[in-house]
Amino acid sequence: MNEDRVDGTMKEFAGKAQSTAGDLLGDSKTSAEGRIRQATGQAQEAYGAAADQIRGLSEELTDRIHETPLLAVLGALGLGYLIGRLTSK
Repeated sequence: MNEDRVDGTMKEFAGKAQSTAGDLLGDSKTSAEGRIRQATGQAQEAYGAAADQIRGLSEELTDRIHETPLLAVLGALGLGYLIGRLTSK
């Protein structure tokens, strides 16, 4: 779990508390600010979750390349050849 997920969850919780407090006190500005903070926290948490997922995929790909380097090189050469053929003319 990375820092963005933790910070996002904390912001979301703080925003929910602020929004609830604003609703209870009848302060629409505080309530709106809380909802904005809550949405910002949700977005940051989602970004952190996506970053964790990409990091995991990157590590898996790196492991596979280390396990079969010849296959990785042949795949890269084939892909380069294909791109060259498609872009020439």
